[in-house]
Amino acid sequence: MTELKDQLLRKIADGSIHVGVVGMGYVGLPLALTFVERAKVKVTGFDVDQKKIDALARGESYIMHMGANRVRLANQSGLFAASSDFEKLREPDALMIAVPTPLTPQREPDMKYVVGTGEAVSKRLRPGQLVVLESTTYPGTTDELLNDLLEKSGLKCGKDFLLAFSPEREDPGNQNFNTATIPKVVGGVGPEATEVAAALYGKALDRVVPVRSARVAEATKLTENIFRGVNIALVNELKVVYERMGIDVWDVLDAASTKPFGFMRFNPGPGLGGHCIPLDPFYLTWKAREYGISTRFIELAGEVNVSMPRYVVDRLQEALNQREKPLKSSNVLVLGIAYKKDIDDPRESPSFELISLLLERGAKVAYHDPHIPVAPGMRSWPNLPEMRSVPLSADALGKFDAVLIATDHSAVDYEMLARHSRLIVDSRGVYREPRENVVKA
Repeated sequence: MTELKDQLLRKIADGSIHVGVVGMGYVGLPLALTFVERAKVKVTGFDVDQKKIDALARGESYIMHMGANRVRLANQSGLFAASSDFEKLREPDALMIAVPTPLTPQREPDMKYVVGTGEAVSKRLRPGQLVVLESTTYPGTTDELLNDLLEKSGLKCGKDFLLAFSPEREDPGNQNFNTATIPKVVGGVGPEATEVAAALYGKALDRVVPVRSARVAEATKLTENIFRGVNIALVNELKVVYERMGIDVWDVLDAASTKPFGFMRFNPGPGLGGHCIPLDPFYLTWKAREYGISTRFIELAGEVNVSMPRYVVDRLQEALNQREKPLKSSNVLVLGIAYKKDIDDPRESPSFELISLLLERGAKVAYHDPHIPVAPGMRSWPNLPEMRSVPLSADALGKFDAVLIATDHSAVDYEMLARHSRLIVDSRGVYREPRENVVKA
């Protein structure tokens, strides 16, 4: 085992290590390019989506906050290549797995992408490789599920290959932090795996935080996002309570934020989006049941957040009723389908649940998003119709009975929106001063 560790550490030190990243999405592509740019090592990106592979070969980026220039420069360096040929998985010295970990319709972990990738790697695994899982998951996935899959190759973890977990901490659109500057937690299946994985990430990233085990690293990621989910649930519940009292929750949060200690601001919204916060609590609650533990506090927070889209649609329906207009057959424009402002990432966006609920109630729905011209098919909402972003203009707004602000993109002219809209339902606190045609939700 020491020989395996030393061999990998030598390759990391002299820059001869070959890195493979499985999954060229919002996590894998930035990671791959960061290793090319900062570590100056050979990187191969793998994905089953041939369209992504072809785009990368042309030097194009399909992720808005990552300009095509990064991909083009990586190609020109000769250090980066993308492939859908999984036979090449045996070539890299280190494989980083960054594939989706969604939920089933029953809100249990859906591990088919991790399992499929683990099986694909196992068929090509060779002695001397390091495998690192980055996909957010429940504690025990790496040293139980993935380890068992990899050992079907006949090779033994710790003897023939090393295995670790290092949770992704990507925050698309964040101007202050990126892949290189966000501290990287690393936990191995055994101390030697931790040491090697930490050394590898340290080659490209500013700070690496080694922890005692893969399970600690897995639990760290869940804890970070459960913390956010619970606190967002709190302010979402406060929003509902204060609305009944005639108090603007945004005024309250502004005032509370002036306290220099003991308060951390979270903002309410129409529900949770992104790949992590809406899903991670359910990964832990599912795993906790194996140990006979009920995570009541976490599950309650999940219930509050899941209820928010229905609350927003109820507010919209009430506002239309007050204007003697039924929701059924009304024309409603949903503003923004990205899960947060100024990005093109629609994963688990509450906008899709809002659209689904509006359609169920008989509304005629369109959307505008300056960053997503065509609404992609979504695993959680497979029955939604095909939709394209409609133009946002004074004339176009005149055709809608209501505009629902689901995502507060900076590119939108909100003054123009207020002047030419009959009714605006604002779920993001865009309009701070009272307006006759604006309802907070």
